[in-house]
Amino acid sequence: MKSAKILASALVVFVSISTYAQTVDEIVDKHIAALGGMDKLSAVKTLYTERSLSVQGMEIPSKSTVVVGKSLRTESSVMGNSMVQVVDGSSGWMIRPAMMGGSGDPEDMPADQVKQQLSQLDPFGPLVNYKSKGNTVELVGKEKVDGKDAYHLKVTTKEGQTVDEFLDATTYLTSKIKMMMNGQTGEISLSNYKDVDGIKFANTMEMTSGQAGNLTFTTEKVTVNGKVDDAIFKKPAK
Repeated sequence: MKSAKILASALVVFVSISTYAQTVDEIVDKHIAALGGMDKLSAVKTLYTERSLSVQGMEIPSKSTVVVGKSLRTESSVMGNSMVQVVDGSSGWMIRPAMMGGSGDPEDMPADQVKQQLSQLDPFGPLVNYKSKGNTVELVGKEKVDGKDAYHLKVTTKEGQTVDEFLDATTYLTSKIKMMMNGQTGEISLSNYKDVDGIKFANTMEMTSGQAGNLTFTTEKVTVNGKVDDAIFKKPAK
């Protein structure tokens, strides 16, 4: 009799875990479908984006080129000065003007900064193909984000980083992300999604962090699978 009760309890736990896992996967699958579907997302090999960053009354234009899973180059213009940041594989380099503590010459990017940039090589986030990436996902529950219901998913990457993603309960698109930024908790609110080649991209990103303050990024152009010259990721000689 006692064994039967133990078996019954174990089955309840098993069914609960199975249902929970299915619920997480169902939400993630709807998120992937909302972005454009796995076939379209998997077909993206390069991504070129032009944005404008609004900070302290200044508008800073930037453009980034991503070879998915491999390389990233970001160029920004600050008060007439050009800043370049490049990650290629597991290493990186940058060019900083004197006003930002640099010399204007190419220099190696510190390892911790390279690590922070690596997530940008994965433009659709840690939920897409999360199992094959070695990530785990937990459904924390349903919460309000800007007055709207959202699913709170806690993602733990295989590197041990924790990312809290909030998916709008109606659209299944990401409305907010919480993660560590330079040792402090930061938040990114995403909105104004627009379709490019059948894929949804957030055209407005509002970032809040203790170190950087409040930043607003507005996307002005997105090109999917444009031609990219690998030479742009190579560190030039001084």
